[in-house]
Amino acid sequence: MESIVIAIAGGSASGKTTLANTILERMGAERIAYIPHDAYYHNLEKLPAELREGPNFDHPDSLETNLFIEHLRALRRGESVAIPVYDFATHSRTDQVRVIESRPVVLAEGILIFTDRHLRSLFDVMIYVDTDLDICFIRRLQRDIKERGRTLESVIDQWLTTVRPMHLEFVEPSKRYAHIIVPEGGLNEVAMDMITSRIQTLLEHK
Repeated sequence: MESIVIAIAGGSASGKTTLANTILERMGAERIAYIPHDAYYHNLEKLPAELREGPNFDHPDSLETNLFIEHLRALRRGESVAIPVYDFATHSRTDQVRVIESRPVVLAEGILIFTDRHLRSLFDVMIYVDTDLDICFIRRLQRDIKERGRTLESVIDQWLTTVRPMHLEFVEPSKRYAHIIVPEGGLNEVAMDMITSRIQTLLEHK
C-alpha cells in the first residue's frame, strides 16, 4: 500500500514549517514521515568559504531535486531513506545523514517543490502557504541572524538580489498548482481543520 504524499510550499519564512509541525502534532508524528526539500541543497564544501555566499540559493538549480524525487518515491513505496544533513551556516552538507522511515503519510515541504512537474506528479495534496512578503522578510531576518549567524547586511542583500526576485519568478507563480491556499500558515485554525480532515479521509480510503 503506497503512502499518501502531502506537499507544503510557499515563500521563504512564510510559515511552511509551522504548518508542517501543526500537521505532525494533530495527526501524530508516528504516522508521518517528514522530508524537507532544503536538506537537498548542493554541497558547496569544495568552494572557498568566501565564495559560498555567492550562488543563488533561491533558484531551482540550487537543489538536488532528482535525489529528493528518488527519496520520495522510495518512501511512497514503503522504503526508508537516508537524507542529507545540510549546514546552512557553512553552505555544505555534513558527514551525517538522517534516516527517515516510511509512514502512512509522507509530508514534503519546500519553497520550490511546486515548480517541478515530476515532483508535482508525486503529490496527493498540495498546500501553499500564502504570506505577505514584508512579513516573510521580517521573519527571515530574525531567523538568519539568530540561527544561522548571518549579518543584517548580508540578509538584506540576499533578500534583494535573489530571494525576492526568485519568489516572484518561481514561487509565487507555482501557487496556481495548489489544491489549498492557506493564509497565516499553521495559525489558521479553520484551514488546519480542513487539511487534517482531508488527510484522515485519504488514510481511511487507503
